[in-house]
Amino acid sequence: MGDETSTSASGSAQEPAAPALQGAGSVKQQISNLVALSLRATVPEVDVEPIVEVCTGKFGDYQCNNAMGLWSKVKGSGTSFKNPNAIGQAIAKNLPACDVIESASVAGPGFVNIVLSKSWVAKRIQDMLVNGITTWAPILPVKRVVLDFSSPNIAKEMHVGHLRSTIIGDTLARMFEFSNVEVLRRNHVGDWGTQFGMLIEFLFEKFPNWEELGSQAIGDLQVFYKASKQRFDEDAEFKDRAQQAVVRLQGGEEKYRAAWKKICEISRNEFDQVYKLLDVQLEEKGESFYNPYIPQVLEKLSSQGLIEESEGARVIFIQGHQIPLIVVKRDGGFNYASTDLAALWYRLNVEKAEWIIYVTDVGQQQHFDMFFKGCQDGWLASRSKGKEVPKNESCWVWPCSWSRWQALPNS
Repeated sequence: MGDETSTSASGSAQEPAAPALQGAGSVKQQISNLVALSLRATVPEVDVEPIVEVCTGKFGDYQCNNAMGLWSKVKGSGTSFKNPNAIGQAIAKNLPACDVIESASVAGPGFVNIVLSKSWVAKRIQDMLVNGITTWAPILPVKRVVLDFSSPNIAKEMHVGHLRSTIIGDTLARMFEFSNVEVLRRNHVGDWGTQFGMLIEFLFEKFPNWEELGSQAIGDLQVFYKASKQRFDEDAEFKDRAQQAVVRLQGGEEKYRAAWKKICEISRNEFDQVYKLLDVQLEEKGESFYNPYIPQVLEKLSSQGLIEESEGARVIFIQGHQIPLIVVKRDGGFNYASTDLAALWYRLNVEKAEWIIYVTDVGQQQHFDMFFKGCQDGWLASRSKGKEVPKNESCWVWPCSWSRWQALPNS
C-alpha cells in the first residue's frame, strides 16, 4: 500500500457538523455519507459518488477509493492538487468530525483508509443488544417491491424448483422487509388454462355428487390429474367434452366456476401445508386474477403496432429471436405470455411497484428474455450501457435465477 500519513477525525482542519447517524443504515452507508460530505468539500466542482469498500488489509476498516478517479477529472484544469495522493490527503482531512471515525490515513495513490472508533462500535453493539438490530438495516432506494416467487401449478405436485423459488424468494423478502421496504409477496400460481377442462369433466364423471364432497374424497390430486390426462389422451369423446368445459369455464358458467374453485381449494390446502412448515407468507394472485386485464394490455400493444397476425395467431416479433412471442393462440385463447404481460401492467399501474423481482428457474430464461423485450418495445425505453429508463413509471424489473442475478429492462 505504500507509506501512510494519518489524520485524526477529531483533529481535521475543517470540522463541519456531523450528520445524524443513528438509524442511518449500515456502517458502510454511514461511512459513505461522511465521505460524500468530504468529497463535496474537497472537489466541489466535481459531482462524484463515494467509492467505499471494506478493507482487506491491516490499514483500516473501510477504504475510500475516489482519489485516482478524481485526479483524472481535475488534472490539467488548474487544480492545486499535484497528484492523487494529495487528493486523498484532502479527503482524509475534510472528513467531518464525529464519533464514528477514529482516524484516517492515506496510502499509495490516494487510498484513504478509515479506522472506526472502538468506543463508537462498542456503543452501537450495546445499543443493538438492548434495542435490536433494526438500526443497522441498510437504507435502500426503494419503498415498494413486488416479489414473484414460489408459483406452483394447481393440481400438480410442488417440485424442487418451486421449493427453491419459495426459499430464495422468502429470503429476499425478509431482507427487504428488514430494510423497511414494503414487500408485496406474490404467489403467481398456475390456476388457469386448458388442463382445467379435463380436470372438471373428470370430476363430474368420477363424483356426480361432487358439490357435496370434501377434499378428502377426491384424494391425491396428482393421481386425479394423471387419471384425467390419460382419459383425455385416450377418449376422443371425453376430450371433446373437456374442451367444451374450458369454453364454459372461461365464459363464467357457475357450475364450471364452482368445480374449478373446488379443485383450486384442494391444491391450495396442500401448498399451505408446505408454506406452514417453511414459515413462508404469500398472497396468492394467480393467473386467473389477471385475466380481466389481458384485453386492454394487448390492445395497448396492438395500437402501437407491436402485435401482428401470424399463421392464425397474434404475436410479437422480438429482435434476436427466430420464433415470435405468441400472445393470442390460433383458437383465440390467451397463454402464459399474455398473462405475464397483464401481470406486469397491473404491478406497475395498480400496485405501483418500484422494483419487481421474479424468482424463477433459469430454464425460463428465453421466455423472460422475449417477454421483457416485448414490454420494452411497448412501454420501456432504452438508455446507455444496456440499462433502461422509464417512459411513464419508475421501476426496476429483474428475473432472479438460482445461480445468478441478471438485470433486465426497468419500467
